[in-house]
Amino acid sequence: MTLWTAQEAAAATGGTVTGDWSATGVSIDTRTLQPGNLFVALKDQRDGHEFVAQALEKGAAAALVDHVPGGVPDTAPLLMVDDVLAGLEALGAAARARMTGKVAAVTGSVGKTSTKEMLLEMLSAQGRTHASVASYNNHWGVPLTLARMPRETEFAVIEIGMNHPGEIAPLAKMARPHVALVTTVAAAHLEAFDDISGIAVEKASIFEGVEPGGVAVLNADVETSAILMAKALDCKLRDISFGAEGYDFKLIRADLRDDMTVVQAQMGEAPLLYKIASPGRHFAMNALGALAVVAALRVDIALAVGALGRWRPYKGRGQRERIFLDAVHTRLSLDLIDDSYNANPTSMAAALEVLAAAPVMNDIGRVSKGRRIAYLGDMKELGSDEIALHAGLAHLPATQEIDVIHCIGPLMRALYDLLPDAQRGDWFETAQEALPRLKRSLDSGDVVLAKGSLSMKLGLIVDAIRKMGHAPLDVEEG
Repeated sequence: MTLWTAQEAAAATGGTVTGDWSATGVSIDTRTLQPGNLFVALKDQRDGHEFVAQALEKGAAAALVDHVPGGVPDTAPLLMVDDVLAGLEALGAAARARMTGKVAAVTGSVGKTSTKEMLLEMLSAQGRTHASVASYNNHWGVPLTLARMPRETEFAVIEIGMNHPGEIAPLAKMARPHVALVTTVAAAHLEAFDDISGIAVEKASIFEGVEPGGVAVLNADVETSAILMAKALDCKLRDISFGAEGYDFKLIRADLRDDMTVVQAQMGEAPLLYKIASPGRHFAMNALGALAVVAALRVDIALAVGALGRWRPYKGRGQRERIFLDAVHTRLSLDLIDDSYNANPTSMAAALEVLAAAPVMNDIGRVSKGRRIAYLGDMKELGSDEIALHAGLAHLPATQEIDVIHCIGPLMRALYDLLPDAQRGDWFETAQEALPRLKRSLDSGDVVLAKGSLSMKLGLIVDAIRKMGHAPLDVEEG
């Protein structure tokens, strides 16, 4: 299906085209480019113009460029603009302008990607739905998501993130959502802000992009909720609050089970019951905010609740899986919680709560009692309080329930030094250094959590644990 014709793309960007082409998608990476894509030669760590020839060889319909790259003939199918990023932004704005469906935007210090994926699951059950891929939520991710949006889209879910002040509002104005959600406000990217109130102001700026008569959905439990509510009022939006303190969507109870969370809530005065196929109180809260967005979009809540029950977190975001350590005797296994994509104090506390509630299996391994084991990496971008915030993890109730805690990185040394001897595992400078000891540190019956900021590469530990596993054979155990 055609996404952009050459004429449409030229009109959107104000650029000039060579050739008469049509594109079925938009790509910024030759490694994932599909035949028929428009390749966008963005400049980041490398200049995308270096890869235009390769993109065309792989079947790109055309390339969005600001000059004809070396090795590319003048007759090649190109869309020439003054600035490639500005061209991508214009393409995104044009895609949004021609779309007649409803748009939801999601931001927050924690949980925005999971919440976006929940909304994608729920809205896909009710119409043609488009959403951000992975965590494409920055200055190029948002326009790229919009530029990829088919004109027939009925619902779109756009994730918007930030690292510094002033980033969210322009992206929200580009997305022009009908409903905007702030999942939570927490200590993340503190090094770029004076305090958490500054983060709240930045998150609340998403409301500046909401269409007139739109809705602001906000977490009433955060200490800065007044800032969010004031911004919604200033933008003349109807606000919907959610949370344990929520007026419109109120969390009553979240029961963490082995493989799910069962939630009791209220939507106004009506009972609202739902389940999530993964344990986590934070998932229960994210889902409540997502359901508030569904209500604001005026689509079927019952269908949304049914779809929500099928949602699962994906790689690096709390995904849980069983690792079989023996192909025949499948009881010889451990459970892995992969939360390695990112970390801040709020998400770390939530992950530790999930681990603390996880059931272990006893009497099946070298160690008779199954253990809850955590590999925790540094939490980055926390500013001047970073040492205290790492040390503070030692005092969380959930931390007391963990059997062994291994710490990775110089900042996590603050936690490691406060742990009692019985809990203190190993400390490593890097995740790579932890790998040789994994096999003898883990056993059947254990539940293992890996969590840290992306730059700490806890994914290496996750991958190494996965490689310890075997595909179960179809053999009856004797």
